[in-house]
Amino acid sequence: MESRNPILRRQNATVGFNEPTGVAATPPPPNATPEQLQEMYNQPPAVGATVTIDDVVIKTGTLFVILLVGAAVGWNIPGLWIGAAIIGLILGLVNAFKRQVSPPLVIAYALVQGVFLGGISQYYAGAFEEPIVQQAVLGTLVAFAVMLVLYRSRIIKVDGRFKKIMFVALISYLVIGVLSFISALFGVGGGFGFYGVGPLGLILCLVGVALASLTLALDFEAIAQSISMGLPERESWRLGFALMVTLIWLYLEILRFLAILNSSR
Repeated sequence: MESRNPILRRQNATVGFNEPTGVAATPPPPNATPEQLQEMYNQPPAVGATVTIDDVVIKTGTLFVILLVGAAVGWNIPGLWIGAAIIGLILGLVNAFKRQVSPPLVIAYALVQGVFLGGISQYYAGAFEEPIVQQAVLGTLVAFAVMLVLYRSRIIKVDGRFKKIMFVALISYLVIGVLSFISALFGVGGGFGFYGVGPLGLILCLVGVALASLTLALDFEAIAQSISMGLPERESWRLGFALMVTLIWLYLEILRFLAILNSSR
């Protein structure tokens, strides 16, 4: 089944019928002799290196180091995070829908998002006595580890049914988020929309944490499929980008949940 994830759909689109992926792109002729088949088998791959798990780990690690550098800047220079949020959104959409992955744009996204995360984390840290930023970071790491174990052990199976359910759930949550933003403009929830309305806000945040965590399973499956398909090595940048987007979303949902939880005490 074709993924509904725009990042993964761009990734699949980069390999067309006429573009080899490290395996022989041209099928053998129907009347080929054993000698011809052996000769075709001995031919080197038609393209350079294909993506491996090491490539994905290295690219993802590089992006998160860059994100941390940006976070340090955003933490120490108040006010930058507002502009960084807008620029990060634009870069995220460009990277998600761009047919050919662009490492410079992915790196720029990581840096700008780091500034945004650093600034907004500093704001939350100053607004609450509890160390909710540290708790959110720890919660994100724990959720990542748990989902990786669940995926590797096949307790969570990313099949067609799982993808359909996730697609409906993600679209529904996006609609709720847009409605919440509109309501916030009219003062609902003290300017926080549905997320500021008593227990409803906590429930919505928990739903967001659950959806972001389950999206990690889709990312793990995309990595596994990319490796098995023999996609070009440059696609490791796209896979690292997709994983970073999900982890940023997860961190923000956990941070918002902790903020609402501490505000209600």
